[in-house]
Amino acid sequence: MWRLGFFFHEMAFGLLSVFIPLYVVLQLNGSLIDLGIMTSVALFFGIPASFFWGYICDKTRSYKIYILLSFISGSVILYAFTFTNSVFLFIVLFVAMQMLHVAHEPPKNVLIAEHYSREEWEKSYAAYEGLTEVGWFIGLLLGLLASIYSLNATYTLYLCSALNLVAFVLSIFLVADPLMIFERRLVGIERRIDFTYRGVENASNLMDGRSSGGILKQENFFAFGIALMFFMLASSILFTPLPIFFEQELNFSSTEVFLVYMLNSGGSLLGYFIAGRKSIFSSARQNMRRIMFFRSMLVFLLVAVVEIALFKLFFAGIVLVMLGFAYAVYYILTLALSMELVPAGKNAVFDVLVGLGAALGSFLGPYFALTIGYLPTFLMAGGLFLFAFLVVWFST
Repeated sequence: MWRLGFFFHEMAFGLLSVFIPLYVVLQLNGSLIDLGIMTSVALFFGIPASFFWGYICDKTRSYKIYILLSFISGSVILYAFTFTNSVFLFIVLFVAMQMLHVAHEPPKNVLIAEHYSREEWEKSYAAYEGLTEVGWFIGLLLGLLASIYSLNATYTLYLCSALNLVAFVLSIFLVADPLMIFERRLVGIERRIDFTYRGVENASNLMDGRSSGGILKQENFFAFGIALMFFMLASSILFTPLPIFFEQELNFSSTEVFLVYMLNSGGSLLGYFIAGRKSIFSSARQNMRRIMFFRSMLVFLLVAVVEIALFKLFFAGIVLVMLGFAYAVYYILTLALSMELVPAGKNAVFDVLVGLGAALGSFLGPYFALTIGYLPTFLMAGGLFLFAFLVVWFST
């Protein structure tokens, strides 16, 4: 039940994910560069903010208060958006919202990790992400309806503000801090004991003249983190200018843009359902590699579809379904692995690495789209996905 507030929060941000890029470019007469600066600056400032929120919640062992802060600040700032017609002021408010918005991410990860045993982490994360993805999908549906009925942009912002307020009120009553904080430390102890045991076993085998039984290899979080960064860099390069590409280059209406993003969200829902199955995370590292390679191939397929296909809306929608599916499975696998690898007290490292890649890509995507064109930019994103796959392949 504690997840219900997050459900309404994601409804608001699902709608905003398409609404804000279109609002900046079409309503405020901003440029692609304005959009890139806004999203990248917001994400860059979100990195130290995320690290701070992760540190302070682990330091104080209080998590609920930061979730409430994230939700109520989003409600207030979205309401404040309705009073500005300036691109610069909108960017300032958006950056402030992002810095406060990320306050709920590290506490949310800890709540799941501490409420469930390690064997249930993937399933629990998948259940959470599946529920919130339903909220995201409904938010996109609300955006689709708002576009069909030409709802005033101001009323759309009112709606998003109200949804965050509902999330805040529900979380007051439903979210509770865990009584004991020990699961992540227990996992860390188990990993060290397992590594020591394997080392002793290999040494014993060698002393007896037998094969060591395999290579003793400890997890390399540095390489894992580099792969995370490049994966999110590629995702942001692809998805930040994508709504504008659909609207201006492929002549999709706002309704059609919301529709293809709904298909993307539907693919994510399927991915979260699949990611909750034990058969997926029993070999998490191998499946993560496969998904990263699959996503890189999908980007190249998207470029081919928009370049040569006759029914662009139909085929682009199919590719976005598969992109959403691939991201959902990847995200659950990496989230659970990161909570296993990152020691307690540093749980924000995952969000910082993801934020750094996303921030760079959010500026580079619109910048390259404006300077070298959309399709070469998307090909670049596919290449970066492939690079992230290779980093994981040779390091884990």
